[in-house]
Amino acid sequence: MQSSEFGRMVRRWRDRVAPEAVGLPSGGHRRAMGLRREELAGLAGISADYLTRLEQGRATSPSAQVVESLARALRLTDADRELLYQLAGHAAPGRDVVPTRIPPSVQRLLDRLAHTPVAVLDATNTLLVANAPYDALMGETSRLRGLDRNALWRHLVGSGSRTAFSVTEQAQFEAGLVADLRMTAARYPADRTLRRLIAELRGHSARFVELWDSPDTDTPHDTARRKVIEHPVVGRITLDCDTLIVAADDLRIMVYTAEPGTDDAERLALAIVLGTQTLVE
Repeated sequence: MQSSEFGRMVRRWRDRVAPEAVGLPSGGHRRAMGLRREELAGLAGISADYLTRLEQGRATSPSAQVVESLARALRLTDADRELLYQLAGHAAPGRDVVPTRIPPSVQRLLDRLAHTPVAVLDATNTLLVANAPYDALMGETSRLRGLDRNALWRHLVGSGSRTAFSVTEQAQFEAGLVADLRMTAARYPADRTLRRLIAELRGHSARFVELWDSPDTDTPHDTARRKVIEHPVVGRITLDCDTLIVAADDLRIMVYTAEPGTDDAERLALAIVLGTQTLVE
């Protein structure tokens, strides 16, 4: 890895990103020309200390996941993204790997929905990015690390979520996620990260083994449904959860909304206000 050049390029790109371009407030006294170091670290889901060491060339060999997170947070073009991978000693992911890049068109959609809970997941249902209203509704996603960012792992093995399911709904949800993962594995048989995810799930969840080995689990979960969220402050919120498929990039965009004028809409608005206030304190 060309560690010093990698760090210099990250710093150079950080300086050219305006805070408002990534949904951050631009007011107040700012010494940094663009993003502050802690702002970029937060957007990329890494610690500010680790980013400091990367920029100073003291940390070497960042993972491909870290490189992709930095490229996404910095809104890099395709050419700059490939350069960042090269400087980190990695090849940019090819077509045989599950895509994790968020294209500019999807990023613009996220920017337009800045006041609506939205999350973007890859084809394995691993969380790539979520906006502040989503964090306010579902809990701060920056705390999710490693396998816990994957929906199947989180529900079968890990920390769970705020979604409240009946027993039947839970079974259908799990079966649908496994069906999704099976189809993804068929599309990307050479993806080693995907194979490791499946192996970890098989090693830690008897429920996953049961569903994965069942010939009947072949229907993906619905792309539009209602969900009940157990919010720790405002209580239960029943929302429409629509999953939009970006076919060209094999991404899933989850959008949570409530019918205007309803109690659920009021509770959702309150949850977002309370959560985003907490996030910026």
